[in-house]
Amino acid sequence: MEKFDARIDAYIEKSADFAKPILTHLRQLVHKASPEITETMKWSAPFFEYKGVLCFMMAFKQHAGFGFWKAENLPDPHGIIQDEGNAGSIGKLTTLADLPNDDVLIWYIRQAMEVKDGAPTAKIATPKIKKVPAAATPLATPDYLIELLADNTQAAEHFDNFSPSQKKEYITWFEEAKTEATRNKRLAEGIAWIAEGKTRHWKYK
Repeated sequence: MEKFDARIDAYIEKSADFAKPILTHLRQLVHKASPEITETMKWSAPFFEYKGVLCFMMAFKQHAGFGFWKAENLPDPHGIIQDEGNAGSIGKLTTLADLPNDDVLIWYIRQAMEVKDGAPTAKIATPKIKKVPAAATPLATPDYLIELLADNTQAAEHFDNFSPSQKKEYITWFEEAKTEATRNKRLAEGIAWIAEGKTRHWKYK
């Protein structure tokens, strides 16, 4: 695997003007965190790997995004990870000012690498603990849905703008499928609806 992938250069070049400096800076920070991290494209988006998928970034029409794979295993003393589950986002990025401090983000990237190495994560003396009511905890987005959304930017943007309850309705519907065939059918139908900006129960509204 190459450290730099020309396809990511092309991806950044085709992105909206506001996203280019954000994606370029994120890419630089990832490689500053470690020379062992390599690049690749998965599901039409830039991914960074270290002993498997480590983190990723994406550009949408009105914002960019950066997230960690298997983010539930990462410590979050600075409270920058907004979504629990397999892909932890650091939020919608519209300018460089929306990014965490460089040193903070590099620390998170290195923590993600330590998790891959199987090492215990570094302990922070006074971690910032976010108390969230159990009812407000978002449902983890399953891997298969993340992959499908990454391959459909229009659906990904609409899904990202859904409220937590609207996302949960779709995820629950997919997860409750009794067979793989049923789930695949629901996914095909659901992704088409999401791409149109429709919520799970749009027919009844």
